[in-house]
Amino acid sequence: MIIKSLEHLNLISKQIADKVSKEDCLLLYGEIGTGKTTFSRYFINHLQKKEKIKETEVLSPTFNLLYEYQIRGSKIMHYDLYRLKTYKETKQLGIFDDYQKTIKLIEWPELLKEKFKDKLKIIFKHGRSENERNISFLGYGKWKGFKTSEI
Repeated sequence: MIIKSLEHLNLISKQIADKVSKEDCLLLYGEIGTGKTTFSRYFINHLQKKEKIKETEVLSPTFNLLYEYQIRGSKIMHYDLYRLKTYKETKQLGIFDDYQKTIKLIEWPELLKEKFKDKLKIIFKHGRSENERNISFLGYGKWKGFKTSEI
């Protein structure tokens, strides 16, 4: 799928946010600057708005590794594993401790070995122009066969 604007990326993030449940994991792959954190911001802010909660500033967790967001009965764990070098470091973050109780957004998930039952891999790539991105999806569990509606 070709994304030609931030507005288009926002619409895609809303479609995914409207289908997510508490045990889901979104794995965000892609080079620096392809839109992983922007997608996460739109996703989290949409869920906040939907629940009539004040939208927060969603920052990249690159230096903190994790930001948590409480949205009514759901918790969102937004990870960025870019700075980690080994699988052992991922284990220390407790990513799998609340497996059934949290929505996980994980940027740079390449080091992870655990298998999530319901996960959606979102692969971001630079497009032909500066503002264009190519995004593809690979779903498992309830996300198997996921496709966004044409926008």
